Amino acid sequence: MDMILDHIFILVEPGAAVADQLIAAGLIEGSSNTHPGQGTANRRFYFKNGMLELLYVRDAEEARHGPGSKLYFPERAGNQDASPFGVILFAKDQPPGPVMPFPGWSYQPDYFPPPLAFHVGANATELREPLCIYAPFDTTQFKPEAPGGGRFHTLTHVNIHSPSLSETLLTASRAERLSIVPGPEHLMEITFDSAENHRHDFRPHLPLMIHG
Repeated sequence: MDMILDHIFILVEPGAAVADQLIAAGLIEGSSNTHPGQGTANRRFYFKNGMLELLYVRDAEEARHGPGSKLYFPERAGNQDASPFGVILFAKDQPPGPVMPFPGWSYQPDYFPPPLAFHVGANATELREPLCIYAPFDTTQFKPEAPGGGRFHTLTHVNIHSPSLSETLLTASRAERLSIVPGPEHLMEITFDSAENHRHDFRPHLPLMIHG
């Protein structure tokens, strides 16, 4: 199956105050939202062909006991060794077929009308690895219009470093605009098609580097 990257997220501290550093670097913030039943909320940065989501736990009890409990967001947030990353993928050919790209389970969020459900990779129990989430439906209906302005328009590639690489991750890594590689630390690198060729390193506040 040919897949393409829809968006990525980074799990951050409650309130996602670190988003202000991205704004200072020139990214334009879009709308934010909450996820009923999942216990999370976000601050979001939209691009022409993707999105960076700074996700945080807003209700740990809901996150632990709601339908999204097997995503282990509170457990990830409280563990420095856990991966804070997630990738959301969709099929390049639309409408997608019934075959899922990797082993996993169906996640029906409270914020999606049935039968729309995510397919979550079986590696979700491996907290050292990024979450791999496949959307077996047309995702464009849920995308607000990207805010104009700013220097970062088109996302060309996302490179994620992970100390553990399961078969699920290796399959996800074949998606267009995404690579997941072995590395000693959790790090996400996002490259844009900017001619300015600047580099922004947000460590240690955020395991993120931006090129472009």
